[in-house]
Amino acid sequence: MGSLKGAAPPERAEAENRAAGTAANKAWRSHFPYHWDVDELVSRRELLQFAVFTSGTLFLGTALLAVLRLFRRKSVTAEQQIAPVAAVSPGEALYFHYPRPDDQAVLVRLEDGRFVAYNQTCTHLSCSVFYQEKQKRLFCPCHEGIFDVRTGEPVAGPPVRPLARIALRSDGEHLYATGVQP
Repeated sequence: MGSLKGAAPPERAEAENRAAGTAANKAWRSHFPYHWDVDELVSRRELLQFAVFTSGTLFLGTALLAVLRLFRRKSVTAEQQIAPVAAVSPGEALYFHYPRPDDQAVLVRLEDGRFVAYNQTCTHLSCSVFYQEKQKRLFCPCHEGIFDVRTGEPVAGPPVRPLARIALRSDGEHLYATGVQP
């Protein structure tokens, strides 16, 4: 039987393969420096328990915020004087705070003399809505949402829900806000 000329003996070839494997192993270990014995620091059960606990906590937090919001809405029944009727001309707007000092609202006197008032918070992402007198519309500059001034319904842009309407009462001389209609 003939031997191959230039071929390395089997022991030498095996040693070279081991050395190449060790070099590749070292390169791999430098990119991923974790060992099998520390791979069991977090078991699947512990990970699942953590995920369930975190999800439950987020759900309870959201439920609590929803309940607090319901209580907040129910407390909005106080009557507040806004302005004298003569202070707002047809086609103009007046900004005020209702029902709390940090809640912004807008009162608009329509061309036909009727008054409408809305919460100034956009129903899309809670930016402030402003009355544009020339265009006769309520406008949200954040995402260019447009609301009909007569109804508070969205006309264009991303908002899909109408603005919260503020109920008004007049005694002939003054306008009063009497509640928020969602």
